[in-house]
Order: sequence, then C-alpha cells, then structure tokens
Amino acid sequence: MIDRDLIKRALAEDLQGGEDITSVATVSGAEKVAADFVARKSGVIAGIDMARAVLEEVGLIDIAVLVHDGTSVEAGTVLMTVRGDTRAILLAERTALNFLGHLSGVATLTRTWVDAITGTSCEIRDTRKTTPGMRLLEKYAVRMGGGTNHRMSLSDAALIKDNHIVAAGGVAEAFSQVRAKYPTSDIEIEVDTLEQLRQALPLKPNLVLLDNMSPAQCAEAVAIVAGSTKLEASGGITLENAQAYAATGVNYLAIGALTHSAPVFDIGLDLRAE
Repeated sequence: MIDRDLIKRALAEDLQGGEDITSVATVSGAEKVAADFVARKSGVIAGIDMARAVLEEVGLIDIAVLVHDGTSVEAGTVLMTVRGDTRAILLAERTALNFLGHLSGVATLTRTWVDAITGTSCEIRDTRKTTPGMRLLEKYAVRMGGGTNHRMSLSDAALIKDNHIVAAGGVAEAFSQVRAKYPTSDIEIEVDTLEQLRQALPLKPNLVLLDNMSPAQCAEAVAIVAGSTKLEASGGITLENAQAYAATGVNYLAIGALTHSAPVFDIGLDLRAE
C-alpha cells in the first residue's frame, strides 16, 4: 500500500522549504553508493512499498526489494537495497525509515496478539484509534500481522455506543433511528452488562460489543447469544489474558493498542561503497 501524498508531505516537512544542509556540505553530489535497509530485531515487516516510494520520490530507481510485507524476519535481515546518488539516499533515509519502522511495529505487535490466541477461532481486530492521516496504512499493517480490520470510517457501519444511547433515549430508540435512516448498514451495539445484551438481541444487531466484561461474563454472553449474532470483547484485555477471552467463543478481541501503542520496529540504513 502506498500513500504518495503523505510521502510528499513528509519529505516537505523534513526540508521545510530548504535543503539538507549537512549533506550538501559534506557530500559533493557526485558520489554513488549502495545502502541496505536492515532489520535490527526479529519481527513482521510492513511498509516496504511506502519506503520504496519514498526513494522513488527523490529520484532513486535502482531499488531491490528483498523482503515483502507480512514476512517474519530475524535480526540482521536485509529488507531492501538501494543504489544511487548519496545525497538523495540521505534525504530519503529518515522518512523511509519512519514509515517502515512504524508500520512494521504495528504488524509485529499484531502478530504477537494473534499468536497469543492460537488454537481458538477468535480473531484479533483493530479499532479507529489510529494516527490521523495514517489509518489506511496502519490498518493495512494490522492485516500484514495477521489481524483483521474493524470499520475504516464512521460511514462504513454504525456502532451504537453509550453516548449514542443516552442521546437517543435508549438502546431500542438508538437502534430504530439508525435502522430507519440507514436501512442497509450493519449495526453494532455496545453493551456493558448481560442484561443490556438480552435487551439488544431482539433488535437483531449484526454485532454486539461486550465492553469491559470478564472472561466469565463473555462466556455467558456467548451462551445467551447462541450464535444469533457475532460478539466482540473490548476493554481490560491483555496479552496475558487474551487466550482466556478468546477461548470463551467470542468472535473478535478489539485491541486499540495495535495502532495507538505499537513500538517502532528497529530498522537501520547502512551505507556501503561499491
């Protein structure tokens, strides 16, 4: 996945209308080098296409992609090699690494969560807690890590949460208003208690979000629903208890941390003369 407008903005942000004064002062402009993008740790890669597009944006064309998105790598793996003008490579370096490191961090954290619920039919799902302007890229990285996506935008589907319920005057009122206005849209309802779940089921929602419930409550919710709708658990879920939640039979675990708290994956750019 590539967002060329975002790349242009990122490079412009780095230059601020000027030039790379360090490279202009120390590099004549005639040098040609090779540079390797190297993983400094093990993890899952995402953002290769973005990094390559950054290099292309500054005029580099001799680019060899050695590892594709979604691949698990070990420390020391060369992901991509670029050859060309030294100044251009140095100009692109930080922007390319920022995209590649961030998106690989999201993919790597997602894979960690996916591995934590191995052996269940549950899926790890993201939220809208994304970096402004980078939602499509971050949700793409989640998929590269083995996770699945929730809605991309507010217009994709309805999610009736507690504030909507208060504003509308109740669960049934909120649901009927959404259904009347958008008859073909999927509707998800957030519930805080099992009693609210029982009240919501006759409305036939496409999905019910179990907010801050324990694994025991989630298991009871699965029994109550008996397959009539899908269930998503959210809140209070950690890597340590993810398996317990997934084993209850819920369909999804909603993990905001996939995009709002993923550590940057350590990748370096190593120049070498040829």
